Amino acid sequence: MTTLTRGPSHTRHRSLAVRSRYFLLVLIILLIVAAGIGGMAWSFFQRERAETAGDIVFSPVFRGPYEHIVLEQGQVESSTNVEIRCEVKSRAAGGTEILWVIDEGTRVKKGEKLVSLDQSALDQELVQQQIVCNTSHALVIEAENTLRVAKIGRIEYLEGTFRKEEQTIQSEIFVAEENLRRAQLSFQSTERLAAKGIVTSLQLEGDQFAVDKAKNELETARIKLEVLRKYTKEKTLKQFDSDIATAAAKWEAEKKSHQLEMEKLEEIEEQIEKCTIVAPVDGQVVYANIHDHHGSTEFVVEAGASVRERQVIIRLPDPTKMQIKATINESRISLIEVGMPVSIEFDAIREFTFRGEVTKVNQYAESGSWRSGNIKKYATWISIFDPPPEVRSGMNAEVRIYVEQTEDALQVPVQALYETKGRFFCLVKDDMQCETCEVQVGSSNDNSMTIETGLEEGQLVVMNPRSCLDKLQIPVLPDEEPLVETDNGATRD
Repeated sequence: MTTLTRGPSHTRHRSLAVRSRYFLLVLIILLIVAAGIGGMAWSFFQRERAETAGDIVFSPVFRGPYEHIVLEQGQVESSTNVEIRCEVKSRAAGGTEILWVIDEGTRVKKGEKLVSLDQSALDQELVQQQIVCNTSHALVIEAENTLRVAKIGRIEYLEGTFRKEEQTIQSEIFVAEENLRRAQLSFQSTERLAAKGIVTSLQLEGDQFAVDKAKNELETARIKLEVLRKYTKEKTLKQFDSDIATAAAKWEAEKKSHQLEMEKLEEIEEQIEKCTIVAPVDGQVVYANIHDHHGSTEFVVEAGASVRERQVIIRLPDPTKMQIKATINESRISLIEVGMPVSIEFDAIREFTFRGEVTKVNQYAESGSWRSGNIKKYATWISIFDPPPEVRSGMNAEVRIYVEQTEDALQVPVQALYETKGRFFCLVKDDMQCETCEVQVGSSNDNSMTIETGLEEGQLVVMNPRSCLDKLQIPVLPDEEPLVETDNGATRD
């Protein structure tokens, strides 16, 4: 029988195995202890954030910076645009055609050519109007000469014809008086001879007839002179005055007509000059393209396009006075006021944020389209403080309008509030229970609502009170007063 003897090597191996089992046991104990400590810590953390028996989530009431902003998209434009309009009156229904236009984006100097419009129709009209003006000028000269002739005729009558007729009649009167004197002397002589019986009574009657005839001739000459001085002269002068007045009126009418024709000629010449449009100031060319409500282009500034009178063709914005036009939804437009600060980010310059200010809020909604439904939007203009040279008209920008800013405001997440009949309530954690607490709230943004009274900093409130209606203890509240329609159609409480 052979006896096995254990040597030092076997003993050493056994000692190492024991040590390994001991080390493993210690490691397991340490892991168990660490797991326990972690579980306790997690349990403690969970007790601070949520009840262990349910899915209730808590959030602390906290103080901190509060910002109520309205976020919108807008488009850059200049607040002092110089609009270049078509000032040519349309000769056709389609307007005036553009023959040439400078490239958009070009920086121009004052007096530099911008647009050339078609003036062919105006050139033809100019030739025709020049002929009309020459004809009207000839009529003015003719009317003026007619007036001069009428005035000369009146002078001629007074100083020539009338005096000649008057002297002729006076000569007739002088002859008639002499004939009457001679006839009377002859009659007296015959009468003495007849008394002596020298001449017959028949001869006496003949001399008496000669006296009567001379008297009649004298009376006729005197009446003729009276008629000439009293009636014929006045009638003739009236006729001359009438001719003069008529000639003067016609002359004035022809002069006015000629003046109108000349003004029309000048207008055509001015219209021809306006067919070449130059820059009134320095600036950068921006086309005044027109888009409809659907986004489609109704009018594009290009050669061949027709423009109407007073239609804007080009705008020359002032790059030092830029603004943003943003459209605000009707649900938030009542929050916006002139003077509110704005932060601006341009799509083309994302690495910088610029400051601005609300300068104008439109009182009327923008015209919408069928795509927008019944949603109304109101235009709001925002000035840009110190715009960089990279900012150009037409760029897109994101604006943040600060309705309210507070450095230290007590606030809770909006999900932690329960509203009913115009009053707000929260579920506040008290040890292991939740108590209903009514709060007075201030303004709200998309995330938080400010608290005026009812809560204190550090309290835990339930994030989803509507999921815990069984825990809410809402007092009996009176119904809100209904709106009553007044006589003028408005409503009041």
